[in-house]
Amino acid sequence: MSGITSNDIAALRAITSPSVANAIETFKVRPREAGNLASSLRCLFPELGPMVGHAVPCVIRAEHGPIEGHRASVFGWWDFVLSIPAPRIVVVHDQDDPRGQGAQWGEVQANIHKALGCVGVITDGSVRDLDEVRALGFQFCAEHVSVSHANVHMVDFGIPVKVGGVWIAPGDLIHADQHGAVTVPAAVAARIPQAVAAIEADEKRIIGTCQAAGFTVEQLKAVYREIRPGTY
Repeated sequence: MSGITSNDIAALRAITSPSVANAIETFKVRPREAGNLASSLRCLFPELGPMVGHAVPCVIRAEHGPIEGHRASVFGWWDFVLSIPAPRIVVVHDQDDPRGQGAQWGEVQANIHKALGCVGVITDGSVRDLDEVRALGFQFCAEHVSVSHANVHMVDFGIPVKVGGVWIAPGDLIHADQHGAVTVPAAVAARIPQAVAAIEADEKRIIGTCQAAGFTVEQLKAVYREIRPGTY
């Protein structure tokens, strides 16, 4: 699907999502505002660190029970999950309005999907059983927390879904942590760590100048002119 290696994944997991977003900008492969999921979606268990994986998208409803002929096959879903390269992140769009009326994700689903090679879920719907899922090491990135699963059921999977304002297709690479989530263009994924190192080197010069004894704004301007040429 992408040619992304396990080494690429491991390297991305050592980087924060803001740094990944900064690095993507340097390659000019898309507008700066593209690929960044809404700020309402952040990882609930920041102590687990960043999660990186390929998207496994689906669509759910919870307000009303299943309509005849409009409920996706659970076994078919599991087979589809395994068709996406590991590690996997389930991406769930909740069709309800308002969303989050029933939690699809809790201890049981987290255990099932961890066994299927998933590292977490990103959903504009609800999650629950937070203590149990945190202990499992499975990440929740969700807009809502709910006490009940209500009438939650899957209605479709394997199609692009719009979550957090971003269209996400099967197999898309996603990076997420406590700051939020961002899709990663496969074409630049392997080069992101090197880009991050270059950006951080420049940032250290700026910060070092600001923290140095005898700081002057003229010193800061000089650093900016050198590392960020342009009109100021």
